[in-house]
Amino acid sequence: MPITVYGASLSPYVRKTCVILKEKGLDYEQVQIDPSRLPDDYQQLSPFKRIPALKDGDKVLADSAVIASYLDNQYPEVSLTYDDPYQKAQVSWFEKFGDYELGPVVTFGVFRNRILMKMLKQPCNDAYVEKCLQDKLPPLLDYLEQHAPEQGFIVGDKLTVADIAIATQFVNMGFAREVINAEKWPKAAAYVNRILQRDSFAPMVEQETAFIDKIFSRLGISR
Repeated sequence: MPITVYGASLSPYVRKTCVILKEKGLDYEQVQIDPSRLPDDYQQLSPFKRIPALKDGDKVLADSAVIASYLDNQYPEVSLTYDDPYQKAQVSWFEKFGDYELGPVVTFGVFRNRILMKMLKQPCNDAYVEKCLQDKLPPLLDYLEQHAPEQGFIVGDKLTVADIAIATQFVNMGFAREVINAEKWPKAAAYVNRILQRDSFAPMVEQETAFIDKIFSRLGISR
């Protein structure tokens, strides 16, 4: 029985989960769940009604970080963390940086207003978008610039869930027509682009881009 991922494709946390599964070479199916119109029984999968949720046989989990940890322990053939305690802690740290520092600014600040609100025919809060871009995001990019490697990955010498958690947020920023300023943050920009070029990411981003363009075309608006 294949693994099932429940959630909306444009969610960076659902995308993160799907990329992890692809990197591990695991078959899965995705069930689209609209966070604004959750099925009546969705709480059985995710007690606090958040996405993503994952079902693997009779095992049910919610929260992308919890799911990532489970997948790495259950399917260790391709590991996305380390055995070394310090490196493992670093992976967790940078995963949380993506989930809880970048996410609120890039996805819930910029992407939500520039893309989701328009899809829902709701006004974009331009002032808050500018606050995110001008005030909230630069310190995060400064931090990423300090730690982004010239080549390779954010922790050690292999791809980890930390790289995936960081890069998936910048996919949403790209949908909102914003990119990292490569002149000001060259290492961060090159690092994110490197991760997003992977086979696990690039086709998914292409499909999501086409989906957004289709919706906007149907609504007669532009990004």
